Amino acid sequence: QVQLVESGGGLVQPGGSLRLSCAASGFAFSAYAMSWYRQAPGKERELVARISTSGGSTTYSDSVKGRFTISRDNVKNTVHLQMNNLKPEDTAIYYCKRDPTFVAESYWGQGTQVTVSS
Repeated sequence: QVQLVESGGGLVQPGGSLRLSCAASGFAFSAYAMSWYRQAPGKERELVARISTSGGSTTYSDSVKGRFTISRDNVKNTVHLQMNNLKPEDTAIYYCKRDPTFVAESYWGQGTQVTVSS
């Protein structure tokens, strides 16, 4: 069964850092681009970062560019989001997502809460 399990969320002060992890299983991980999305209360879910199958290409939203780094390990079947210089507006539930392909649909993890507050 396809599974995406996020971890690493929590409470952090503004300016602090967190590293989110997503453990994937049940599919050919290296064949899929992976993304991190987030959803804050009362707001639409938004793309945070995306990484290509090999990890050679990454994309970031303007709001996190220069602060967040997405990475993946195709041996351990994990994807990570390193979040530095966190701001209160980064507070959201963060979701790991398997991007769709011609032969397979998107798949979402359960989410992990990130709260940035003093």
